[in-house]
Amino acid sequence: MPPATIHDYVVTSLPQHPSKGTERERPSLAIARAARALAEAGVEAPRAEAELLAAYVLDVPRGRLALADGFTADDLARFDALVGRRAAREPLQHLTGVAGFRHLELAVGPGVFVPRPETELLAGWGVEQGRSRNAPLVVDLCSGSGAIALSVAQELPDARVVAVERSPAALAWLRRNAADRAAAGDTPIEVVAADVTDPELLDELVGRVDVLLCNPPYVPRSVAVPPEVAGHDPDEAVFGGADGLAVIRPVIGRAAELLRPGGVLGVEHDDTHGRAVPELLAADGRFTAVAEHRDLVGRPRFATASRRADGQHATGGPAWQTGSS
Repeated sequence: MPPATIHDYVVTSLPQHPSKGTERERPSLAIARAARALAEAGVEAPRAEAELLAAYVLDVPRGRLALADGFTADDLARFDALVGRRAAREPLQHLTGVAGFRHLELAVGPGVFVPRPETELLAGWGVEQGRSRNAPLVVDLCSGSGAIALSVAQELPDARVVAVERSPAALAWLRRNAADRAAAGDTPIEVVAADVTDPELLDELVGRVDVLLCNPPYVPRSVAVPPEVAGHDPDEAVFGGADGLAVIRPVIGRAAELLRPGGVLGVEHDDTHGRAVPELLAADGRFTAVAEHRDLVGRPRFATASRRADGQHATGGPAWQTGSS
């Protein structure tokens, strides 16, 4: 039998479908065909994604697929349709409706940026910073689905967490996830509809914030992005102007005003910004302990700094160092 292609999923039904009333098809056979089609379409982890889609259709954990009863004809038709959409490079998370992030499953879909695994490192750093403080006030700027804010609220139940997002579409997902997590027993977060570049952002919190985290739009406009991003992630959540720093610059300035002396900032950035963002933090003069952190594959991924304890500007920009997460 020739290898399955994208067209097997997009245009035609597979001949292996069981007829109504016949035995179910083993998941392993359907997954193997789907993995071949996804690989041909350029999906980076075709086998894993085929298994995740199968688990979603069969409503079983991925680790129990081998024990599942198998696909009925209706199940297989649904699976094939999902594989066809994934082969067309629709994000996996849009197909299943959820994105895993640290210890959470978040609702996602059109209109909101799908949280990435590398951002878990920034969230984890923020949790550790908050853990050393009593009832910390934590702010998450460019909150999107609420991944960072909700992770902090779950892992630091005594924290007050404020999530800021501008996009009406993303706010709908953020509020939905916030309500779901509160219903599950996590500490409720506060959702604020606002532009993070507003010079009066969160004016009532000036000088009070313990931990400020931000995963802003930071991809330079000229950079080509994967089809899943180009066709589905909101443009305003991806691109940060010509150099990718259009949002990061004002965020750094406002963070220096919102943070209490000794408060800390963590901001994710493009992997080409491993020098630029720490230099912006150092040049501001109100931060110390500026450090760069790498992701799990060694790429520059986020920068951190501490608000000067004396609340003043440094006379000369402090040196910054490269760190690891």
